[in-house]
Amino acid sequence: MNNDHHPTTDQTATDRTATDRTAPDPTHRAAGDKTATSQAATDPTPTDPTHRAAGDKTATSQAATGRTAADRSVTGGITADPTSRGVGDKAAAGTTVVGGRRGLGASLRAAGRPLLVPYVTGGITADWTEYLLAYQDAGADAIEVGLPFSDPMLDGATIQQASDTALARGATMDSILADLRDTPLRVPIVVMTYTNLILRDGIARLAAAGVSGLIVPDLPLEESAPFEAAAAAAGIDLVLLAAPATPDERLREICARSRGFVYAISVMDTTGERGTLAGGATALAARVKAATDLPVLVGFGISTPAQAAEAGRAGDGAVVASALMRRVLDGATPADLAHAVAALRAALDLGVSPGTPHAEISGHRG
Repeated sequence: MNNDHHPTTDQTATDRTATDRTAPDPTHRAAGDKTATSQAATDPTPTDPTHRAAGDKTATSQAATGRTAADRSVTGGITADPTSRGVGDKAAAGTTVVGGRRGLGASLRAAGRPLLVPYVTGGITADWTEYLLAYQDAGADAIEVGLPFSDPMLDGATIQQASDTALARGATMDSILADLRDTPLRVPIVVMTYTNLILRDGIARLAAAGVSGLIVPDLPLEESAPFEAAAAAAGIDLVLLAAPATPDERLREICARSRGFVYAISVMDTTGERGTLAGGATALAARVKAATDLPVLVGFGISTPAQAAEAGRAGDGAVVASALMRRVLDGATPADLAHAVAALRAALDLGVSPGTPHAEISGHRG
């Protein structure tokens, strides 16, 4: 998902409530809808699953329609027993070896260093998988791949543009997964996408392509049990999100149910580059770390090596998305991105910005 991600919250019903596109067409976008609403950032009462802010033009929320993920699972291929994995189930996930790659959880636990997860939008260029190889060789511990979607409610302007570019090129879930299957990667792949695509295509297809982690930011915690069970059955870690507004009790539940890592959203906003790391990021990371033994990765707005180092000190690592995708949109090659990721890697390892000529991912703030 991605540092270019939105007014956010955690895995709350309101988070996803504004994002439930009940139309079967996964490419549907309401006219004029370009404001990616975050899980809970736009909801002043993030624990209220029925809240919808005035002016919200998105499709009726899951909670408001009464159609739960379990209801829709019949048509979306999510048929696993939703009671098979409950809150507090500590069974280790992510230990599966898929397509020659270690599972997400096992790989991150074995890294022994601050974790770096760079992002790329699948299909953004004809040679997009070359960015995956460049990231891997530059020191990524895992790679987040965004499946382009026409209603990216959690994503800011840069990731929206990257998704639009990929869709205009004809990228589809089928083509992206085929590309992943054909790419010789050692590091885990974490797919970031939205509920509609998972309901339509199911989780098993991701596993068949070697995916070992999944982030679904518009999935309410209250509706996630069938997805958790289906992901576990496929050997995929379902990563849940926590935000600064997440209440302590809910945070404990998110930490108990997340697999692979917990994604700490640094701001109640969409993704996008920022001049400084959000002030609440350190406090949030500390709260999450107190509630889980899983790695805690900080994301949303991490734009420079110095910010990545700060995120690594606060948590266990960083997710970087918009800063990288903005450069790709500006024409950066895989070799260019390798230098940028290497600078992030060095900063995380040192705990400070290395001060090299490529240490700042500078330019337009999208």
